[in-house]
Amino acid sequence: MTSFRKKVKVKASHLDSFGYWVKTGAPWVWINAAAVSASVMLVVGLLLLIAVRGMGHFWPSEVVELTYIEDNGQPHVISGKVRDSEEVEAQRLTESGLDVPDNVETFERILFKTANRDVTGQDFRWILSYRIQEQSTPPEMVVLERTEWGDFIGRVEAVEESGKTITTDDAWALFLERLDRADELREEIKELERGEIGAINYQLERLRLDRRELELDGVMDPTAYAGIERQEEELHARYRELEARLGDLYREIRRDAVRMRTSDGEEVQLQLANIVDGWRPNSMNLAQQLGHYVYKAWMFVSDDPREANTEGGIFPAIYGTILMVLLMSVVVAPFGVVAGVYLREYAKQGLLTRTIRIAVNNLAGVPSIVYGVFGLGFFVYTLGGSIDQLFFEAALPSPTFGTGGLFWASLTLALLTLPVVIVSTEEGLSRIPRSIREGSLALGATKWETLWRTIIPMASPGIMTGLILAVARAAGEVAPLMLVGVVKLAPSLPLDGNYPFLHPERKFMHLGFHIYDVGFQSPNVEAARPLVYATALLLVVVIVLLNMLAIHIRNGLREKYKGLES
Repeated sequence: MTSFRKKVKVKASHLDSFGYWVKTGAPWVWINAAAVSASVMLVVGLLLLIAVRGMGHFWPSEVVELTYIEDNGQPHVISGKVRDSEEVEAQRLTESGLDVPDNVETFERILFKTANRDVTGQDFRWILSYRIQEQSTPPEMVVLERTEWGDFIGRVEAVEESGKTITTDDAWALFLERLDRADELREEIKELERGEIGAINYQLERLRLDRRELELDGVMDPTAYAGIERQEEELHARYRELEARLGDLYREIRRDAVRMRTSDGEEVQLQLANIVDGWRPNSMNLAQQLGHYVYKAWMFVSDDPREANTEGGIFPAIYGTILMVLLMSVVVAPFGVVAGVYLREYAKQGLLTRTIRIAVNNLAGVPSIVYGVFGLGFFVYTLGGSIDQLFFEAALPSPTFGTGGLFWASLTLALLTLPVVIVSTEEGLSRIPRSIREGSLALGATKWETLWRTIIPMASPGIMTGLILAVARAAGEVAPLMLVGVVKLAPSLPLDGNYPFLHPERKFMHLGFHIYDVGFQSPNVEAARPLVYATALLLVVVIVLLNMLAIHIRNGLREKYKGLES
């Protein structure tokens, strides 16, 4: 009986200790810690996946040459890069009409990038491992990156100059020398077309609009047109000089060509004007591979896109994203702060003010595409059309502000993120102790002076928090931008050297839309897949950098006014 009572007391003590442990809240602390840890692990895992899939695209992977048995049973020599592989059941291959060896359940299927799309008609193909007879990695295999038709894989046979073959002991070294020359000419052509020729075209268009304005105003005096005609003649004369220089450059860059031989023995002549880069991955050492990797990653960040955005870089998209976010911040910050200050400090706290706050909170949950439709209807068609009629009549029927552009996209996203800034501003103002307001008023300061010199500076960290959230959301939005200004490829940047330098009416590129376009609208899905991961990683990096800048400013303001809050 005594031992039984002891057992009951021990169990009761255990129950009491467990209940006490639950009452202390320790289980909820551990649950929250586990949830936070799981969230961090998921975010880190996602970023690692994006980084590995995206950044691995720039590594100079080896070129494999193999003898492969085709469906007709004949051997065929092919070369390329191994992009991916998977295990396939033998039954699936049998159902597809392929002959498979007996007593084998699964086979490895390899996604092989053969390149040479202009020769074979395909850039990728699936091959079966059991059909590979021989394979090797010849050190002389060359990968050429071209301005169109994707990569080319083969061997350098000879270099040609003006249609004549140049005899040399080392065709590869001569090819690299001539390729450097072609790169210099290509850069000179690019600077000439986008620089001086582009500026002349822009000035000619401005003069055309000036002439059109005079015609609309009914000006018939020839002297009024004399200045315009004189400027046009000077620009046309300069244009003819630059056009002649451009023609000479194009003739020079088309002089050289390279004769390549594919693995199956076919010879192809390629113009060096269409070749961006060339390398032999199988003969590279580690230092050369690292140098090539860094160079390709930099070109991806700094170059323009090519081949329906599946090749080249994404600099215009980076440029457009950052510029749009900055313009959006300039617009949303003052409006959001003024609205928050009015609702907290000046508005009479009653039913109307509570209704406005409810409406602001509800606006934060409206789908972004709705803001896009509103921006298209109100900003683009209504405001933009009216601006064109009042100030840009000479350009009609071609719209200036009556079509999507950087300015309307920034206003639309400012409207989308405005509730976040308003709410954060009100919360920041509500944290300021009432005693600070009363002390400032007691010392003779007006309400406006108290607000401007004391309250708002102390609430600035909370305001910056709202701006950080606004930047993070705006930088990643895509749906509304598709309606109010973003495009697949923008011919010119919205900020350049032509007066007035900033052109908010121009369409622009955006990293988020670029991901959508490359991932879902690309004609070459397999070639574009690594670029989707690389662009997504870069978008995350851009958002993090913008947020870090805002956080740095917020922390500085918080330290500055820390003593006042205490």
